[in-house]
Amino acid sequence: MKGIILSGGHGTRLYPLTKVTSKQLLPVYNKPMIMYPLETLLKAGIRDILIIVAPDHAGDYLKLLGSGKEYGARFSYEVQDKPEGLAQAFLIGKEFIKGDNVCMILGDNIFEDDVSKTIRKFKSGAQVFAKKVSDPERFGVVKFDDKMKAIQIEEKPKKFLSKYAVTGLYVYDKQIVQVARSLKPSGRGELEITDVNQRYLEQGQLKVQVLDGDWIDAGTFESLYRATSLVRKKQQKK
Repeated sequence: MKGIILSGGHGTRLYPLTKVTSKQLLPVYNKPMIMYPLETLLKAGIRDILIIVAPDHAGDYLKLLGSGKEYGARFSYEVQDKPEGLAQAFLIGKEFIKGDNVCMILGDNIFEDDVSKTIRKFKSGAQVFAKKVSDPERFGVVKFDDKMKAIQIEEKPKKFLSKYAVTGLYVYDKQIVQVARSLKPSGRGELEITDVNQRYLEQGQLKVQVLDGDWIDAGTFESLYRATSLVRKKQQKK
């Protein structure tokens, strides 16, 4: 399986911090933010990783992470000139994926749970991870039946669907590039990852695992603070 870390975007919610650096290079306790999603992929045994970055700070990522040799891995880099949706990553990385299964994680997502076993066991279809949140309207939201099987998925629903947000960790089979190519931009002008998940759901191929531990989308000042507190707490327990 190959891995993608999506670290593009402008980080506008963290301005003025992001006036001088990329959001995913900001510190979370004792490491740059991107190190946490990278560790998630490495722990799952993924060693061939594409890092998609915004053009302004591409050199900073290369300086920090290098070729991947230090981590027993191989890193490739691509520039996302303009952020046009999470699913755009699979078009940017189509030559990198080359018909393999792929796990994509967002560069600002930090997970407390160890999901490596689920990723390693993946064979086909799609696997995503959900977490119960207090503000589901900010995310793609999944609704379950009484047996906790996903039956509906929607991006930032205006009406209450459920409290389960789909987190920024996605595993797809070799169909993914073809699915991404077939998408039409949403009303926001973006290729929505929720539309990708909807396609797999319609085919009966979408699996959703509910997380027990904390999940943090560290794209706001409040969540960045929470992420630092979580990591500090875990470090002190060691």
